[in-house]
Amino acid sequence: MRVKRDYYEVLGIDRNATDEEIKRAFRKLAFKHHPDHNHEAGAAERFKEVNEAYEVLSDPEKRSAYDRFGHGGAEGFFGRGFEGFNFGGFGDIFDAFFGGATTATRQASQRGADLRYRITITLEEAAFGCEKEINISRTENCSLCQGIGSKPGSQPSRCPNCNGTGQVRRVQQSIFGRFTTTTTCPRCHGEGRIITEPCPRCKGTGQEKRQRSILIKIPAGVDDGSQIRLSGEGQSGTRGGPSGNLYIAVSVAEHEFFRRDDDNILYQLPINFAQAALGAEVEVPTLDGNTRLKIPAGSQTGTVFQLKGKGIPHLRRRGRGDQLVRLFVATPDSLTKHQRQLFQELADSLSPPKGSRQES
Repeated sequence: MRVKRDYYEVLGIDRNATDEEIKRAFRKLAFKHHPDHNHEAGAAERFKEVNEAYEVLSDPEKRSAYDRFGHGGAEGFFGRGFEGFNFGGFGDIFDAFFGGATTATRQASQRGADLRYRITITLEEAAFGCEKEINISRTENCSLCQGIGSKPGSQPSRCPNCNGTGQVRRVQQSIFGRFTTTTTCPRCHGEGRIITEPCPRCKGTGQEKRQRSILIKIPAGVDDGSQIRLSGEGQSGTRGGPSGNLYIAVSVAEHEFFRRDDDNILYQLPINFAQAALGAEVEVPTLDGNTRLKIPAGSQTGTVFQLKGKGIPHLRRRGRGDQLVRLFVATPDSLTKHQRQLFQELADSLSPPKGSRQES
């Protein structure tokens, strides 16, 4: 626990000091140790200590109690110690003294807020691009008063509180003398003008809610999670500020049988035993329509064929990815009597696969 110094010692005065000497000592030390003026370590604590000493010694009753009983007696006399004492009144004075008069300015124009919209498209639309029309609700400048806020035919008038400056001056009397602070006018909020005849449509705000249909051009090659920015299509700004942006978050719906891998398209092609063993020419779906694919005899499950240029168009460069076709030899789950007989004859004629062990 910090041991408090004698208040007379803190202010550097003797115990018989007059009120004027106490005030003079306080002014000098408060100026020296105020945190806005002195950035040395411990300055704030010394300033607090000086304030505390002055608070007691400048009051005749508190000073008398302190002279008789010391710190403990003073705390008992006043019901609590001075730890955590709020010197807000002194703070206002010193803020003005050390910081000078505060400067208020007219409120600057403000940019409008951004809007976000999520849209879902198909894989084909993502691959080749598309146009989508969306409906959004946003604030815009009032169509009747054009954002001024006043009734058409009228104009805002000069604020009588600040005489059109947007600022009000306040004079404070303190132990350091008279100080003048300048703050933003509370009536016109720094505008310097007030609306005497509000616009009947926007009630003087200068803005109104509107529903808008916007045509979005989605470029070829966008992927799930892509974001498109439409500059100036967000909420309108205030005091002449620019509008915000509209951000479109793109989701691509899952396809029935295609899967995307970067700019490539993956497709699994089921074939039967005969096609795998004998070879075949089959039709394969692509983003551009069906195309013919030749399957060599003896093809196995997992074999991959590459269809060059049948994938997704590259978003920021020319060309397209590929379509990768992976074979899957499907086992029939039901056979006719004749098919079973044919498979049995085929099985009897085939040699065991290499590496397998057959029971005798």
